[in-house]
Order: sequence, then structure tokens, then C-alpha cells
Amino acid sequence: MPESIPPPVVKDRFLLSLEDFDALLAGLRAEDWLLVGPTVKDGALSHEEISGVGDLPRGWTEVQEAGTYRLARREDDAFFGYSVGPRSWKHLLFLPRLRLFRTRRQEDGFQVESEPTAPPRLALIGARSCDLHAISVQDRTFLDGPYKDPDYAARRERLFVVAVNCGQAGGTCFCVSMRTGPRATFGFDIALTELLEGGHRFLAEAGTERGARWLARVASGPAPESDVHAADAVVERTSRSMGRSLDTTEVKALLYRNLEHPRWDDVAQRCLACTNCTLVCPTCFCSSVEDTSDLDGGVAERWRRWDSCFTLEHSYLHGGSVHRSIRSRYRQWLTHKVASWWDQFGTSGCVGCGRCITWCPVGIDLTEELAAIRATDGVRTGE
Repeated sequence: MPESIPPPVVKDRFLLSLEDFDALLAGLRAEDWLLVGPTVKDGALSHEEISGVGDLPRGWTEVQEAGTYRLARREDDAFFGYSVGPRSWKHLLFLPRLRLFRTRRQEDGFQVESEPTAPPRLALIGARSCDLHAISVQDRTFLDGPYKDPDYAARRERLFVVAVNCGQAGGTCFCVSMRTGPRATFGFDIALTELLEGGHRFLAEAGTERGARWLARVASGPAPESDVHAADAVVERTSRSMGRSLDTTEVKALLYRNLEHPRWDDVAQRCLACTNCTLVCPTCFCSSVEDTSDLDGGVAERWRRWDSCFTLEHSYLHGGSVHRSIRSRYRQWLTHKVASWWDQFGTSGCVGCGRCITWCPVGIDLTEELAAIRATDGVRTGE
């Protein structure tokens, strides 16, 4: 396991009591920020609209392993005593289904009705470092380059982010291997570390000027040195208790020279091509466009919806699909995620959140698959 990531250089750290934290959320709501944070829903911790601290999963945690997820009670009252749930923040920025435009038939042709471009102002409460890295990865997809996605850009510009440094690693987490956590180092307005020993409170640091203004309004005051050390210890303990690890040494070259490795056949016998891994992944961005109309053809709409490289239709070109077998589709997904993503965007498409491992119904583990390929790299060809 690589050395833990050093803490960022922070000038000011503040102490937030539970009352201060409640005041922060109430203040954001009063200024028309829509709060979205973790809450218990349908047997999981899910990012949903919340009204305040009463909706947070106080005293709940998750137990995650390959193909396994369940909620469990903690022995304390931590608000953020878990790693990551099945839902990332992706569904708020890159909508699962988005109407692009609507047309209405008129006597002299069609009238095109554009979609509104003023999404709500969202305050993300409890964002983890791996997910902040994932948002940064999606920024490269939808904002960088000559073509920008206008809907994504509008939603991205209207975010207020309250991050939380992880105090507990999940059974499938490997963010330390990917250098994406567990400490949030960018992409937030305010970052919190939840402290429980010696009283329930938060150590807070500002990442932007507006975050600093909010902390000046609600914080009890500067954090004592003892709380600074306690918060650093929380993150350090989490970094040393990852559920998984991944050797990323020259992983791009490893996969490029093993495109015909027999491990692809092995995983294809287990993979159901159900698309769960791509749906829960915070960086996957495959989509499809579909046109619909009413029965008399008076109104037609164009929609963008999430798709997956695991569907047969996704790689369809004239005459058929490029990736006809599950073997080729899984290879495409994994190779793109940790290899060719570097060629396209200059970064990995994996942030080590472990969701794809947890929510695979047959427990396929990408860290295991990559380790198996690495273990026999060159051996099978006699190199």
C-alpha cells in the first residue's frame, strides 16, 4: 500500500458544534440552496433531498463486500459513519434522462421548444474525496475540449459542496491506491472531519472564499490544536484500513499488452452484462439519444438517457454491434476505465470508490481481475 496522502496546507480550521452544523444547513436552505445529502432509503444510504440534520443517517453504517451490501447500526451517533452508498452525485449533474428539445407541428412547419437552462442551486452535503475526484473526471468529459455540455455546465456552476473526510473505509474501498482519498483536498467549499471522542463536533476548513464566509458566520471559533491532530488521526486511520488495494504500476501498458489474456474468458463466464457497475460508477458517461412522438405526430421529443458499454446496442454500427460478446464488453469497460481513459482525458476513470465491486450481483472485483492479469503477465506467452 502506498504512503498515505499528506494533509493539505490549510491556514484556518474552525470548530463546528452540532448546533453550528445545523445552522449551516438552515442558512443554506434560507438562501434557496436545495440540500442533497445522505439518508436511509430502501435499505441503503442514498443521496436525496434533505431538510436538515434530522434527515441524516445518524448512527448508521454500511457493511460492504463483493456483491454484498447491508445497513448496520453503529455504537455511536455519527452522521457520516460510512463510506459510500450506491448513489454517487453523478445523477445530479449528468441526469439519467434529459429531454434535449421538443417540437410541435404547425401549419407552416415545426416549432422547436428549447429546454430551460436554469437548474436549481444544489448544496451537496457529505461529498467524499473519491466522489469529488469523480466530478473532476466528468468535468474533463463534459466541460473540457471544444464542445461543452450546456446542461452539465449549468448544473456544475450552481453547486455548493460540503465535503466530509472519511472516518471509515468500506470493505470495497481502494481510494488510497488511486490517490483519491480519504481526505478531500480540492473541489469543496467546506470540508468537515467528524470527531466523536470528547464530544460530538466537526473540524471544518474552507476551500473557497464563500466557504470561508459561511464558516465565519456559523463556526464557534478556531479549532484547538488538539482537534486538528484528532482530525488528522481520523483520516490517517481510515487510509490504513482500506478494504481493497490495487497495484497501478504501468497499468495502462499492462492491459494494452494483454488484450487476449485468458482471464477475459474467465470473467465473461461470470459477468451478467447487467450494467450495474456502470450505473453506480461515478465517472461512467455512456449515453444514448432517442426520439419519441405522440400518436398523431403533432409533438416530437428528443431525449438523452444513460446507456452502458455492456449493452449490445451501445456499440451498434451499420450492420451490427462491435462488441458482440460479454468478453469483449467487459474488456472494453475495464481497459477504458483504467487504461485508455488516460489517453483521452489524462487521468484514470477509476477513483477507487468500490461501488462496482459491491453492486455486482456476482461479486466481480476489478482489483482481483487486474491482479490476476498482472500475476500471469508474460508467463502465458513465455516472455
